[in-house]
Amino acid sequence: MVLKTIDILKNEIAIEEESVIITEDVKAGLVLVDIINGFCTVGAGNLAPREPNRQISEMIDESTRLARLFCDKKWPILAFLDSHHPDKLEHPYPPHCITGTDESNLVPALRWLEKEQNVTIRRKDCYDGYIGSFQEDGSNVFVDWVKNNKIQTLLVVGACTDICVLDFVCSTLSARNRGFLDPLEEVVVYSQGCATFDFPASMARNTKDISPHPQELMHHVGLYMAKERGAKIAREVSFNSLKKP
Repeated sequence: MVLKTIDILKNEIAIEEESVIITEDVKAGLVLVDIINGFCTVGAGNLAPREPNRQISEMIDESTRLARLFCDKKWPILAFLDSHHPDKLEHPYPPHCITGTDESNLVPALRWLEKEQNVTIRRKDCYDGYIGSFQEDGSNVFVDWVKNNKIQTLLVVGACTDICVLDFVCSTLSARNRGFLDPLEEVVVYSQGCATFDFPASMARNTKDISPHPQELMHHVGLYMAKERGAKIAREVSFNSLKKP
């Protein structure tokens, strides 16, 4: 029944995915959203997968591949890490990714990024990385990163597709439309580089305050909503070097 429902939904709100080619004449930046233990490593916390998960594993593999390509080219990367103070939790979710715990750190496959010169790490205490980038003096780490690196194309991957990734993409597109993120032109969400969590209705019935969250369904909805806001949805991402005349 679940598969049938998903098939109906995908037909009713289909997503046109594109093959995106990034060339070296375009200033590109990569944003990694919450690819951390608390959301991706089996048994790492309240919102971590309880067993190995194909969608999450694929997201980590594809995000790692892209991160290595960007580092090889010395192109800018910004990694958001969900990090919450114990007395400032996110309703309706249980405590997760508390500051100072390993839950709020990058997954093992990406820990090497911490030593790369082209990588900016931003710990955030809310869903939305754009909002979470504001500092006490009113400046914004993400906005400054875009402007300082003159980013024209933003490539976004991470977790969760329909929560932190979507919230960040929506805020970024709104800011771009208002002219706050010049010279940013387009935001690309790579579908295979994103994932969300699986919390079927059978589990939700026995858990207080958490709604059902079927993974494949909500992943599709997150991508659909991002496209409706103006993002490109990529089924594949490749890179082309400019040919010399």
